Amino acid sequence: MAKAKENRIVVVGAGIVGVSTAIWLRRAGKDVTLIDKGAPGQGTSFGNAGLLAASSIVAVTVPGLITKSPKYLFDPNFPLFLRWSYLPRLTPWLIRFLSHANDKDTRRIAVGLAPILGDTVEQHLALARGTRAEKWVVESDVGYAYADRAGFDADAYSWGLRREAGFVPELIEGRAVQEREPCLSSDITLLAVMKNHGYIRDPGQYVADLADEFVEMGGTVLQADVRDFDLASGYVTAVETDKGRFDCENAVLTAGVWSKPLMKKLGLYIPLESERGHHILYKNPSVKPSMPIMITTGKFVATPMAMGLRCAGTVELGGLEAGQSKAPLAFLRKKVKASFPDLKAEGEEEWLGHRPSTTDSLPLIGEIRGTGVYAGFGHQHIGLTAGPKTGRLIADLIDGKRPNIDLSPYDTARFR
Repeated sequence: MAKAKENRIVVVGAGIVGVSTAIWLRRAGKDVTLIDKGAPGQGTSFGNAGLLAASSIVAVTVPGLITKSPKYLFDPNFPLFLRWSYLPRLTPWLIRFLSHANDKDTRRIAVGLAPILGDTVEQHLALARGTRAEKWVVESDVGYAYADRAGFDADAYSWGLRREAGFVPELIEGRAVQEREPCLSSDITLLAVMKNHGYIRDPGQYVADLADEFVEMGGTVLQADVRDFDLASGYVTAVETDKGRFDCENAVLTAGVWSKPLMKKLGLYIPLESERGHHILYKNPSVKPSMPIMITTGKFVATPMAMGLRCAGTVELGGLEAGQSKAPLAFLRKKVKASFPDLKAEGEEEWLGHRPSTTDSLPLIGEIRGTGVYAGFGHQHIGLTAGPKTGRLIADLIDGKRPNIDLSPYDTARFR
Protein backbone atom coordinates (compact mmCIF):
# COMPACT_ATOMS: atom_id res chain seq x y z
CA MET A 1 0.00 0.00 0.00
CA ALA A 2 1.50 3.34 -1.03
CA LYS A 3 1.99 5.96 1.62
CA ALA A 4 0.79 9.50 1.09
CA LYS A 5 3.25 12.30 0.39
CA GLU A 6 2.59 13.83 3.82
CA ASN A 7 5.16 11.47 5.38
CA ARG A 8 8.02 13.28 3.74
CA ILE A 9 11.01 11.72 5.53
CA VAL A 10 11.61 7.97 5.67
CA VAL A 11 14.16 6.59 8.15
CA VAL A 12 15.37 3.09 7.29
CA GLY A 13 16.51 1.13 10.34
CA ALA A 14 15.00 1.23 13.84
CA GLY A 15 18.03 0.74 16.06
CA ILE A 16 19.32 3.47 18.36
CA VAL A 17 20.60 5.65 15.50
CA GLY A 18 17.40 5.42 13.45
CA VAL A 19 15.05 5.95 16.39
CA SER A 20 17.14 8.90 17.61
CA THR A 21 17.06 10.45 14.14
CA ALA A 22 13.31 9.96 13.88
CA ILE A 23 12.68 11.61 17.26
CA TRP A 24 14.89 14.62 16.54
CA LEU A 25 13.24 15.06 13.13
CA ARG A 26 9.79 14.83 14.68
CA ARG A 27 10.78 17.40 17.31
CA ALA A 28 11.75 19.66 14.42
CA GLY A 29 8.21 19.34 13.09
CA LYS A 30 8.92 16.90 10.26
CA ASP A 31 6.59 14.14 9.10
CA VAL A 32 8.54 10.92 9.63
CA THR A 33 8.07 7.23 8.90
CA LEU A 34 10.47 4.78 10.55
CA ILE A 35 10.86 1.47 8.69
CA ASP A 36 12.63 -1.71 9.76
CA LYS A 37 12.24 -5.37 8.89
CA GLY A 38 12.09 -6.09 12.63
CA ALA A 39 10.68 -4.41 15.72
CA PRO A 40 12.47 -1.28 17.01
CA GLY A 41 15.50 -2.02 19.17
CA GLN A 42 15.53 -5.75 18.51
CA GLY A 43 18.53 -5.92 16.16
CA THR A 44 22.10 -4.97 17.02
CA SER A 45 20.86 -2.39 19.52
CA PHE A 46 19.32 -5.18 21.60
CA GLY A 47 22.42 -7.04 22.66
CA ASN A 48 25.27 -4.58 23.12
CA ALA A 49 27.17 -4.08 26.36
CA GLY A 50 25.01 -1.07 27.22
CA LEU A 51 27.97 1.28 27.71
CA LEU A 52 27.82 5.01 27.16
CA ALA A 53 31.54 4.95 26.53
CA ALA A 54 32.57 8.58 26.18
CA SER A 55 36.26 7.67 26.18
CA SER A 56 36.14 4.86 23.57
CA ILE A 57 38.09 6.86 21.02
CA VAL A 58 40.87 4.30 20.44
CA ALA A 59 40.30 2.11 17.39
CA VAL A 60 41.00 -1.61 17.35
CA THR A 61 43.65 -0.91 14.71
CA VAL A 62 46.37 0.34 17.04
CA PRO A 63 50.01 0.29 15.90
CA GLY A 64 51.43 -3.20 15.92
CA LEU A 65 48.18 -5.01 15.12
CA ILE A 66 49.44 -6.18 11.72
CA THR A 67 52.26 -8.22 13.21
CA LYS A 68 50.22 -9.41 16.20
CA SER A 69 46.95 -10.40 14.49
CA PRO A 70 48.14 -13.79 13.12
CA LYS A 71 49.22 -14.76 16.65
CA TYR A 72 45.91 -13.53 18.08
CA LEU A 73 43.93 -15.77 15.73
CA PHE A 74 45.62 -18.88 17.09
CA ASP A 75 45.79 -17.78 20.72
CA PRO A 76 43.04 -19.54 22.76
CA ASN A 77 43.29 -16.79 25.38
CA PHE A 78 42.58 -13.93 22.96
CA PRO A 79 39.00 -12.95 22.02
CA LEU A 80 39.47 -12.86 18.23
CA PHE A 81 37.87 -15.55 16.08
CA LEU A 82 37.64 -16.18 12.35
CA ARG A 83 35.39 -18.43 10.29
CA TRP A 84 38.05 -19.59 7.87
CA SER A 85 35.53 -20.40 5.12
CA TYR A 86 34.66 -16.70 5.04
CA LEU A 87 38.27 -15.54 4.63
CA PRO A 88 38.25 -15.23 0.79
CA ARG A 89 35.29 -12.83 0.97
CA LEU A 90 36.75 -11.01 3.97
CA THR A 91 40.29 -10.48 2.64
CA PRO A 92 39.77 -7.20 0.68
CA TRP A 93 38.09 -5.61 3.71
CA LEU A 94 40.70 -7.01 6.09
CA ILE A 95 43.63 -5.63 4.08
CA ARG A 96 42.13 -2.15 4.09
CA PHE A 97 41.21 -2.44 7.78
CA LEU A 98 44.75 -3.42 8.82
CA SER A 99 46.25 -0.64 6.71
CA HIS A 100 45.09 1.80 9.40
CA ALA A 101 47.09 0.06 12.15
CA ASN A 102 49.61 2.87 12.50
CA ASP A 103 50.08 5.87 14.76
CA LYS A 104 49.01 8.53 12.25
CA ASP A 105 45.71 6.85 11.38
CA THR A 106 44.96 5.81 14.96
CA ARG A 107 45.33 9.42 16.09
CA ARG A 108 43.22 10.65 13.15
CA ILE A 109 40.47 8.18 14.04
CA ALA A 110 40.57 9.23 17.70
CA VAL A 111 40.14 12.87 16.70
CA GLY A 112 37.20 11.85 14.52
CA LEU A 113 35.47 9.82 17.21
CA ALA A 114 35.84 12.27 20.11
CA PRO A 115 33.13 14.77 19.01
CA ILE A 116 30.42 12.12 18.68
CA LEU A 117 31.31 10.28 21.89
CA GLY A 118 32.47 12.80 24.47
CA ASP A 119 29.04 14.10 25.51
CA THR A 120 27.17 10.80 25.15
CA VAL A 121 25.46 10.88 28.56
CA GLU A 122 24.17 14.41 27.96
CA GLN A 123 22.96 13.41 24.47
CA HIS A 124 21.08 10.37 25.79
CA LEU A 125 19.47 12.42 28.52
CA ALA A 126 18.49 15.14 26.03
CA LEU A 127 16.87 12.46 23.89
CA ALA A 128 15.12 10.54 26.68
CA ARG A 129 14.41 13.11 29.39
CA GLY A 130 10.72 13.28 30.25
CA THR A 131 9.93 10.08 28.36
CA ARG A 132 9.30 6.52 29.54
CA ALA A 133 12.80 5.67 28.26
CA GLU A 134 14.61 7.94 30.73
CA LYS A 135 14.49 5.34 33.49
CA TRP A 136 16.93 3.12 31.59
CA VAL A 137 19.74 5.73 31.49
CA VAL A 138 22.25 5.49 34.35
CA GLU A 139 25.07 7.96 34.98
CA SER A 140 28.00 6.03 36.40
CA ASP A 141 31.70 5.30 36.42
CA VAL A 142 33.18 2.66 34.12
CA GLY A 143 36.06 0.42 35.19
CA TYR A 144 38.90 -1.26 33.30
CA ALA A 145 40.12 -4.32 35.22
CA TYR A 146 43.74 -5.47 34.91
CA ALA A 147 45.63 -8.33 36.50
CA ASP A 148 48.35 -5.94 37.58
CA ARG A 149 50.17 -2.69 36.92
CA ALA A 150 52.19 -4.32 34.13
CA GLY A 151 48.97 -5.08 32.25
CA PHE A 152 47.87 -1.47 32.60
CA ASP A 153 51.27 -0.20 31.49
CA ALA A 154 51.10 -2.44 28.42
CA ASP A 155 48.08 -0.36 27.32
CA ALA A 156 50.00 2.90 27.72
CA TYR A 157 49.47 3.90 24.09
CA SER A 158 45.66 3.74 24.37
CA TRP A 159 45.60 5.49 27.74
CA GLY A 160 47.85 8.18 26.33
CA LEU A 161 45.36 8.92 23.56
CA ARG A 162 42.53 9.06 26.08
CA ARG A 163 44.48 11.45 28.30
CA GLU A 164 45.14 13.73 25.33
CA ALA A 165 41.36 13.84 24.81
CA GLY A 166 40.78 14.75 28.47
CA PHE A 167 39.95 11.30 29.86
CA VAL A 168 42.16 10.55 32.85
CA PRO A 169 41.48 7.44 34.96
CA GLU A 170 41.56 7.05 38.71
CA LEU A 171 43.77 4.06 39.52
CA ILE A 172 42.78 1.68 42.31
CA GLU A 173 45.34 -1.00 43.23
CA GLY A 174 45.84 -3.98 45.48
CA ARG A 175 43.19 -4.97 47.99
CA ALA A 176 41.39 -1.69 47.35
CA VAL A 177 40.14 -3.21 44.08
CA GLN A 178 38.01 -5.79 45.92
CA GLU A 179 36.96 -3.17 48.48
CA ARG A 180 35.52 -1.20 45.56
CA GLU A 181 34.18 -4.24 43.68
CA PRO A 182 33.90 -7.28 45.99
CA CYS A 183 32.72 -9.57 43.19
CA LEU A 184 36.01 -9.29 41.28
CA SER A 185 38.59 -12.06 41.48
CA SER A 186 41.60 -11.51 43.74
CA ASP A 187 43.69 -12.04 40.59
CA ILE A 188 42.59 -8.56 39.49
CA THR A 189 44.81 -6.07 41.28
CA LEU A 190 44.32 -2.85 39.30
CA LEU A 191 41.15 -1.01 38.37
CA ALA A 192 41.29 2.07 36.14
CA VAL A 193 38.07 4.00 36.78
CA MET A 194 36.67 6.52 34.32
CA LYS A 195 34.30 9.15 35.72
CA ASN A 196 31.38 10.80 33.90
CA HIS A 197 30.30 7.81 31.86
CA GLY A 198 27.11 5.78 31.97
CA TYR A 199 25.15 2.79 30.76
CA ILE A 200 21.70 1.66 29.68
CA ARG A 201 20.03 -0.89 31.96
CA ASP A 202 18.11 -2.55 29.11
CA PRO A 203 19.24 -1.37 25.66
CA GLY A 204 16.56 -3.22 23.68
CA GLN A 205 13.70 -1.96 25.82
CA TYR A 206 15.25 1.51 25.89
CA VAL A 207 15.10 1.78 22.10
CA ALA A 208 11.62 0.20 22.03
CA ASP A 209 10.38 2.77 24.56
CA LEU A 210 11.92 5.60 22.53
CA ALA A 211 10.11 4.26 19.45
CA ASP A 212 6.81 4.27 21.38
CA GLU A 213 7.44 7.90 22.33
CA PHE A 214 8.09 8.66 18.66
CA VAL A 215 4.72 7.18 17.74
CA GLU A 216 2.97 9.20 20.47
CA MET A 217 4.61 12.30 18.95
CA GLY A 218 2.82 11.54 15.69
CA GLY A 219 5.48 9.46 13.96
CA THR A 220 4.81 6.25 12.06
CA VAL A 221 6.58 2.93 12.59
CA LEU A 222 6.32 0.22 9.94
CA GLN A 223 7.76 -3.30 9.74
CA ALA A 224 8.82 -3.84 6.14
CA ASP A 225 11.80 -4.92 4.08
CA VAL A 226 13.33 -1.93 2.27
CA ARG A 227 14.48 -2.90 -1.22
CA ASP A 228 15.44 0.26 -3.11
CA PHE A 229 15.36 4.04 -3.41
CA ASP A 230 13.55 5.77 -6.25
CA LEU A 231 15.51 8.71 -7.64
CA ALA A 232 14.35 11.39 -10.08
CA SER A 233 17.16 13.40 -11.67
CA GLY A 234 19.47 11.97 -9.02
CA TYR A 235 17.29 12.94 -6.02
CA VAL A 236 15.25 10.63 -3.83
CA THR A 237 11.49 10.61 -4.33
CA ALA A 238 10.46 7.38 -2.63
CA VAL A 239 11.55 4.29 -0.74
CA GLU A 240 10.52 0.91 -2.15
CA THR A 241 9.58 -1.86 0.31
CA ASP A 242 7.89 -5.24 0.21
CA LYS A 243 4.81 -3.45 1.53
CA GLY A 244 4.72 -0.76 -1.13
CA ARG A 245 6.22 2.53 -2.19
CA PHE A 246 6.63 5.36 0.32
CA ASP A 247 7.01 8.84 -1.16
CA CYS A 248 9.45 11.13 0.58
CA GLU A 249 11.44 14.31 0.25
CA ASN A 250 14.40 12.85 2.17
CA ALA A 251 15.45 9.43 3.38
CA VAL A 252 17.87 8.36 6.11
CA LEU A 253 19.78 5.09 6.04
CA THR A 254 20.53 3.80 9.55
CA ALA A 255 20.34 0.03 9.02
CA GLY A 256 23.75 -0.89 10.42
CA VAL A 257 25.62 -3.52 8.45
CA TRP A 258 22.48 -4.08 6.34
CA SER A 259 22.97 -0.59 4.90
CA LYS A 260 25.68 -1.87 2.56
CA PRO A 261 23.42 -3.34 -0.19
CA LEU A 262 21.21 -0.25 -0.11
CA MET A 263 24.24 1.98 -0.59
CA LYS A 264 25.01 -0.04 -3.73
CA LYS A 265 21.59 1.02 -5.01
CA LEU A 266 22.87 4.59 -4.73
CA GLY A 267 26.06 3.77 -6.60
CA LEU A 268 28.44 3.59 -3.67
CA TYR A 269 30.39 0.56 -2.53
CA ILE A 270 31.11 0.79 1.19
CA PRO A 271 33.72 -1.56 2.69
CA LEU A 272 31.47 -2.62 5.56
CA GLU A 273 31.71 -5.89 7.46
CA SER A 274 30.17 -7.42 10.54
CA GLU A 275 32.30 -7.74 13.64
CA ARG A 276 30.19 -10.48 15.13
CA GLY A 277 29.74 -9.99 18.87
CA HIS A 278 28.34 -12.34 21.51
CA HIS A 279 26.87 -11.87 24.93
CA ILE A 280 25.78 -14.09 27.79
CA LEU A 281 23.09 -12.82 30.13
CA TYR A 282 23.32 -14.28 33.64
CA LYS A 283 19.79 -14.18 35.07
CA ASN A 284 19.27 -13.29 38.74
CA PRO A 285 23.01 -13.41 39.41
CA SER A 286 24.40 -13.90 42.89
CA VAL A 287 26.80 -10.98 42.40
CA LYS A 288 26.97 -7.85 40.24
CA PRO A 289 29.55 -5.08 39.94
CA SER A 290 28.40 -1.60 40.91
CA MET A 291 29.36 -0.27 37.48
CA PRO A 292 30.17 -1.64 34.03
CA ILE A 293 33.64 -3.19 34.03
CA MET A 294 35.82 -3.97 31.03
CA ILE A 295 37.75 -7.13 31.80
CA THR A 296 40.84 -6.38 29.75
CA THR A 297 42.22 -9.93 29.75
CA GLY A 298 39.06 -11.10 27.99
CA LYS A 299 38.09 -7.90 26.19
CA PHE A 300 34.50 -8.15 27.42
CA VAL A 301 32.30 -5.82 29.44
CA ALA A 302 30.28 -6.96 32.44
CA THR A 303 27.30 -4.65 32.87
CA PRO A 304 24.72 -4.76 35.69
CA MET A 305 21.38 -4.65 33.88
CA ALA A 306 17.73 -4.82 34.82
CA MET A 307 17.47 -8.40 33.61
CA GLY A 308 20.73 -9.65 35.11
CA LEU A 309 24.46 -9.43 34.48
CA ARG A 310 25.30 -9.09 30.79
CA CYS A 311 28.81 -10.08 29.73
CA ALA A 312 29.36 -8.89 26.16
CA GLY A 313 32.38 -8.93 23.92
CA THR A 314 34.62 -10.98 21.61
CA VAL A 315 35.15 -10.30 17.91
CA GLU A 316 34.39 -12.93 15.31
CA LEU A 317 34.87 -12.28 11.61
CA GLY A 318 32.50 -14.45 9.62
CA GLY A 319 29.79 -12.46 7.87
CA LEU A 320 26.05 -12.26 8.35
CA GLU A 321 24.83 -15.67 7.33
CA ALA A 322 26.40 -18.04 9.87
CA GLY A 323 24.72 -18.67 13.20
CA GLN A 324 26.18 -18.60 16.69
CA SER A 325 29.64 -20.04 17.20
CA LYS A 326 30.62 -22.25 20.12
CA ALA A 327 34.21 -21.02 20.51
CA PRO A 328 33.52 -17.34 21.33
CA LEU A 329 30.86 -18.30 23.87
CA ALA A 330 33.13 -20.89 25.49
CA PHE A 331 35.90 -18.29 25.68
CA LEU A 332 33.51 -15.77 27.23
CA ARG A 333 32.29 -18.24 29.85
CA LYS A 334 35.86 -19.12 30.82
CA LYS A 335 36.84 -15.49 31.26
CA VAL A 336 33.67 -14.65 33.19
CA LYS A 337 34.31 -17.53 35.61
CA ALA A 338 37.91 -16.40 36.14
CA SER A 339 36.91 -12.77 36.73
CA PHE A 340 33.81 -13.38 38.88
CA PRO A 341 34.56 -16.63 40.74
CA ASP A 342 31.50 -16.43 43.04
CA LEU A 343 29.02 -15.77 40.24
CA LYS A 344 26.02 -18.08 40.14
CA ALA A 345 22.83 -17.55 38.15
CA GLU A 346 19.35 -19.04 37.79
CA GLY A 347 19.78 -19.24 34.03
CA GLU A 348 21.69 -17.98 31.02
CA GLU A 349 20.80 -16.53 27.62
CA GLU A 350 23.16 -16.36 24.65
CA TRP A 351 23.04 -13.78 21.86
CA LEU A 352 24.83 -12.98 18.61
CA GLY A 353 24.85 -9.56 16.96
CA HIS A 354 26.54 -7.72 14.11
CA ARG A 355 28.64 -4.60 14.68
CA PRO A 356 28.76 -2.57 11.43
CA SER A 357 32.46 -1.90 10.87
CA THR A 358 34.06 0.25 8.20
CA THR A 359 37.69 -0.24 7.27
CA ASP A 360 38.67 3.07 8.92
CA SER A 361 36.63 2.56 12.14
CA LEU A 362 34.59 5.73 11.53
CA PRO A 363 30.86 5.91 10.77
CA LEU A 364 29.23 7.51 7.76
CA ILE A 365 27.19 10.60 8.69
CA GLY A 366 25.72 13.01 6.15
CA GLU A 367 24.13 13.30 2.74
CA ILE A 368 25.02 10.76 0.08
CA ARG A 369 26.12 12.30 -3.24
CA GLY A 370 23.46 15.05 -3.19
CA THR A 371 20.67 12.47 -3.40
CA GLY A 372 18.64 13.67 -0.43
CA VAL A 373 19.44 10.34 1.23
CA TYR A 374 21.44 10.67 4.45
CA ALA A 375 23.69 8.03 6.03
CA GLY A 376 24.03 7.22 9.72
CA PHE A 377 25.72 3.84 10.04
CA GLY A 378 29.10 2.11 10.46
CA HIS A 379 29.57 2.84 14.16
CA GLN A 380 31.46 -0.40 14.89
CA HIS A 381 31.67 -0.77 18.71
CA ILE A 382 30.17 2.61 19.63
CA GLY A 383 26.66 2.58 18.11
CA LEU A 384 24.76 2.96 21.37
CA THR A 385 27.22 5.56 22.65
CA ALA A 386 27.04 7.74 19.53
CA GLY A 387 23.46 7.02 18.45
CA PRO A 388 21.64 10.07 19.84
CA LYS A 389 24.40 12.47 18.73
CA THR A 390 24.40 10.97 15.22
CA GLY A 391 20.63 11.23 14.99
CA ARG A 392 20.71 14.84 16.11
CA LEU A 393 23.37 15.73 13.55
CA ILE A 394 21.38 14.17 10.71
CA ALA A 395 18.17 15.86 11.82
CA ASP A 396 19.96 19.22 11.92
CA LEU A 397 21.37 18.69 8.42
CA ILE A 398 17.93 17.90 7.02
CA ASP A 399 16.46 20.86 8.87
CA GLY A 400 19.04 23.18 7.32
CA LYS A 401 21.00 23.78 10.51
CA ARG A 402 24.77 23.86 10.45
CA PRO A 403 26.34 21.36 12.89
CA ASN A 404 28.89 22.76 15.31
CA ILE A 405 31.41 19.99 14.65
CA ASP A 406 33.52 19.06 11.63
CA LEU A 407 31.72 16.29 9.74
CA SER A 408 34.53 15.57 7.28
CA PRO A 409 35.76 12.46 9.18
CA TYR A 410 32.37 10.86 8.47
CA ASP A 411 32.21 11.84 4.78
CA THR A 412 29.90 9.41 2.98
CA ALA A 413 31.97 9.62 -0.24
CA ARG A 414 35.37 8.93 1.30
CA PHE A 415 35.53 5.33 0.01
CA ARG A 416 34.90 6.17 -3.64
